Amino acid sequence: MKRRRTALLSLTALLATALTALPSASAGAEEVEQVRNGTFDTTTDPWWTTSNVTAGLSGGGLCADVPGGTANRWDAAVGQNDITLVKGESYRFSFSATGTPAGHVVRAIVGLSVSPYDTYYEVTPQLSVSGDTYSYTFTSPVDTAQGQVGFQLGGSADAWRFCMDDVSLLGGVAPEPYEPDTGPRVRVNQVGYLPAGPKNATLVTDATARLPWQLENSAGRVVARGKTLPRGVDASSGQNVHSIDFGAYRKKGTGLTLVADGETSRPFDIDASAYERLRLDSAKYYYTQRSGLAIRDDLRPGYGRPAGHVGVAPNKGDTSVPCQPGVCDYTLDVSGGWYDAGDHGKYVVNGGISAWELLSTYERARHARTGQADKLGDGTLAIPESGNKVPDILDEARWELEFLLRMQVPDGKPLAGMAHHKMHDEQWTGLPLMPHDDPQKRELHPPSTAATLNLAATAAQAARLYRPYDKTFAGKALAAARKAWSAALAHPDRLASESDGIGGGAYADSDVTDDFYWAAAELYLSTGEKRFEEYVLKSPVHTADLFKPIGFDWARTGAAGRLDLATVPSRLPGRDKVRKSVIKGADRYLATLKAHPYGMPYAPDGDKYDWGSSHQVLNNAVVLATAYDITGASKYRDGALQSMDYILGRNALNISYVTGYGEVSAQNQHSRWYARQLDPNQPGPPKGTLAGGPNSSIQDPYAQSKLQGCVGQFCYIDDIQSWSTNEHTINWNAALARMASFVADQG
Repeated sequence: MKRRRTALLSLTALLATALTALPSASAGAEEVEQVRNGTFDTTTDPWWTTSNVTAGLSGGGLCADVPGGTANRWDAAVGQNDITLVKGESYRFSFSATGTPAGHVVRAIVGLSVSPYDTYYEVTPQLSVSGDTYSYTFTSPVDTAQGQVGFQLGGSADAWRFCMDDVSLLGGVAPEPYEPDTGPRVRVNQVGYLPAGPKNATLVTDATARLPWQLENSAGRVVARGKTLPRGVDASSGQNVHSIDFGAYRKKGTGLTLVADGETSRPFDIDASAYERLRLDSAKYYYTQRSGLAIRDDLRPGYGRPAGHVGVAPNKGDTSVPCQPGVCDYTLDVSGGWYDAGDHGKYVVNGGISAWELLSTYERARHARTGQADKLGDGTLAIPESGNKVPDILDEARWELEFLLRMQVPDGKPLAGMAHHKMHDEQWTGLPLMPHDDPQKRELHPPSTAATLNLAATAAQAARLYRPYDKTFAGKALAAARKAWSAALAHPDRLASESDGIGGGAYADSDVTDDFYWAAAELYLSTGEKRFEEYVLKSPVHTADLFKPIGFDWARTGAAGRLDLATVPSRLPGRDKVRKSVIKGADRYLATLKAHPYGMPYAPDGDKYDWGSSHQVLNNAVVLATAYDITGASKYRDGALQSMDYILGRNALNISYVTGYGEVSAQNQHSRWYARQLDPNQPGPPKGTLAGGPNSSIQDPYAQSKLQGCVGQFCYIDDIQSWSTNEHTINWNAALARMASFVADQG
């Protein structure tokens, strides 16, 4: 659905740095060895360096003097081109390397030496700290004779010396088997259960008969006992499993464990307030995603950084961004907003669904029987706007909404009123790269109908929610929504191109019927006008079955309109039928959850997990939560609560997909500035960051090198290089924030 490539930032073609060929001489090659002269016995040929690096033979290897004061890894480099790679073949990439002084990080890559400069494999050892000899195995995703082996050495304030020897890229080797450490075979929600909520766990075992289990408190005393329920082989994991239900135990406790079949689970709590911190952390995530603003270290210790993309060199900035060549003749100030994911792009279609879900988190808290709007009120998120008498979650969402409004085509220009689909760097950038260090040109991409309707929907929703706090902004938002709606009606088939994926994700959407429905629904709920009511009632989406195994996300927005029509007060004719359709969808997800040995409302066809499956689980749980808000029936509440178990550790990998939550959690989401795995000077993802989770398509080379043939839940690896299974995004965290808030309200 969303392709993100980690580009090499070509060592051979970046305009900023010329390359210098090292002295030439002949060199032999072994049959399956792709690197020529990796031992540097008598020459450095055919290795090259960037022009600012001085290199030569020393001590039987190649040593390079690297200048200080460079900003990026690729500003200083050594490499070799014309490397042949065969698709599907495994290679062992090995080398010895040292740095003086010790501790420098080198980015070693195998990639493409010509446009689009893809990286197929990369590692970033800290020299003389992680050892001097390095060896890695990966599988090539392509056939090419234009490959490249490179060592990126820049980014240091001080000059240093890099030496390497025995560089090898050996083809035809057996791939190293990847065996994830899944820990104890008793899988639990590692964060916690509510005293009055469901409590379920999964036991992985070869046993076919029922087994005894016991619940132990932190002192090791048994506080509850029972028998497991055999479930057979779970198709989503290939494991033989049993279910454990200990919901009858309702006492508060910390550090409890489940024991069964000789295994002891990871610890967890039973506490009514178990989700209060996650409610806030999942929403606090957005502040450090902000573009165009210096992030204050006093508000987010360890995450302070200069403002990104404000035109301070080497940035080109977002205050006067031109279109791609031939798209328009103007520039726009499109500063602000949230960086979409682990890159520096900003996308209206993904920004729209993200802003909507955050706004809906607050709107649900205002209208639902268990809603607690004050929990998201002024001062709760510790952001710069805290203390302005506006709920913090509205202040945070407004940072994105203001950006969305800036993406609208100005009056008097072709396609006036429409919204540019996205804006991002001209070319893909590499990792790590802080926002303020991004040197790439920024570009507006063509307007699209989908982006325009995202703008219309979210701006219309904003109009009703901000009216009590800022009537001027609410009026501005509604005017922009109306203008966007009219523009979309006039240009109903301006679709984003699937091929427009250089420098940023394409976010192509071939069907915008759902987006029209969503926008009309939000405009109706905010204005009550007959024309929007009639559009909603006549839309084929209004009576369509929207609650499929993969429910809603940025490309499937019909459910956003349906859920709001069901819950936001209005006089819509036939509103009871709308509410019943949500309940019917919830019944389907509840049946899926009960049938699933891991207790989640997500079972895609053939157990082929989708990109961002973690948030698909959560958005399906949102439908369950909404059914509870409509009916008050505890079965929907319990289903929504139980859905969180999978996210927080009750899964085949025994990992919490939320950073900082649970004894073992995702720590290395794909990101250019939460990149501690690559650069020890950078932070890891902040607490409350959701990883994308299992993705059966494993599009990135790193996942392909480790996960070939993976089954469902095992198609995930917690590594920064795996952008297809382990990225973070603003829309995924919006689903987490919404569900964390709902579950916290049930405490």
